[in-house]
Amino acid sequence: MPNPFLEGTRVQPSGSGRYAAEIDPRWNLRPLPQGGIVTALALRAMAAELGDANQRLRTLHTAFIAQVAAGPVVIDVEVLRRGKSMSHLRAEVRNVDSGRGHVTTAVFGGERPGFAFTDLRPPIGLPLPSACRSFRDPPPPHARAFEPMPFWDRLVEGRAALGHAPWDDWVPERAERAYWYRFDEPPFLEDGTIDPLSLVVLADTMPGAVSEKIGQREREWFAPSIDLTVHLLGECRSPWVLAHNCARHAGDGYASADMALWACGPECTDEPRLVAYATQLFLFRFL
Repeated sequence: MPNPFLEGTRVQPSGSGRYAAEIDPRWNLRPLPQGGIVTALALRAMAAELGDANQRLRTLHTAFIAQVAAGPVVIDVEVLRRGKSMSHLRAEVRNVDSGRGHVTTAVFGGERPGFAFTDLRPPIGLPLPSACRSFRDPPPPHARAFEPMPFWDRLVEGRAALGHAPWDDWVPERAERAYWYRFDEPPFLEDGTIDPLSLVVLADTMPGAVSEKIGQREREWFAPSIDLTVHLLGECRSPWVLAHNCARHAGDGYASADMALWACGPECTDEPRLVAYATQLFLFRFL
């Protein structure tokens, strides 16, 4: 059976920097596909257009200019600069009948001499995934019923390691949460690493930290993304990834948040290793 992520981000060249792809509705998150999967399609097309295995993805920025729905999409790739050790590309993903969509710029680069350190740490003392409640567990009888989304129910499993469930009663303090994430079918590559583009999908899940800060609200809200920036920092071989999410500011109907993704080994007991760091601006909409 094909891997859902690898198959879901497959692109077909059409010539002159254009690629075609299909977004499966399973990636929808009320009601459009998750922004990370659309960005991953852009990155897949850019990597194909660059065609240089010695330059790997280092950083990307996506601006969610117009909606991209599930179904057939077109990806137009432009090589802004092709270098021997670093290259810059831009791509736009849009539906075939739309003028605009999601615009991503990315930098690919090879290894070079420098320094090595990580001056960031995840929260300590977090429970392992086996001890955490899954997003798929049924809510308690008193909680408001909700319809499971295929994204969380069939493609990506989440387990809360730090923070509260929507039905909990708590006094809000920090805008901070931590989750364990894994793909139901982890997209392992031939060299035993997880496809780095899949980390972009896991990074695009930041509004939860706002919920932790503001607590329960009678009026339901959701938070469409305005942009997404991701730095890919190291290879990941862990099926489970620890996602530490903080919201840093909210005002004027917008919020700024960040996400650090940590690989902790096959049993989630190794020394955490930072594999990606992301930031995002999103806006609030109320039902």
